[in-house]
Amino acid sequence: MRNQEELGSLTLLGNQKTEYKTTYAPEVLETFDNKHPGNDYFVKFVCPEFTSLCPITGQPDFATILIRYIPDIKMVESKSLKLYLFSFRNHGDFHEDCINIIMKDLIKLMNPRYIEVFGEFTPRGGIAIHPFANWGRPGTAFEQLARERLFKHDMQ
Repeated sequence: MRNQEELGSLTLLGNQKTEYKTTYAPEVLETFDNKHPGNDYFVKFVCPEFTSLCPITGQPDFATILIRYIPDIKMVESKSLKLYLFSFRNHGDFHEDCINIIMKDLIKLMNPRYIEVFGEFTPRGGIAIHPFANWGRPGTAFEQLARERLFKHDMQ
């Protein structure tokens, strides 16, 4: 069992009075210290219940969001990530915008070595949209990794 000192400033994990914000709320994101900053490793989140709104029609859009990142000093706490993604529920933006906003918010929060965000949106009007955005820390090997993965992301 972790003591409060180890949990640091985490306020959502274990909180029984969780508030689910229904408007875009990046302020709910929380971090904790990476206990293995000397290792390069991927963390992957699969978020199959993402919803947002079309900014033109107001119709709901549904997606599975995949987030992969290589942490540095800070890592995103998963409950805060869940609440953050939930906050898009009544947010009106195009699919591509949602993916880029999520990526940029997580970069600002954690300053990871590398991050990628992929959205597998369900078809609406007969077309499925699958935006992919990534970033690697400039001036490092992770910048090159980002370029390589961007060009090969959909070749699986």
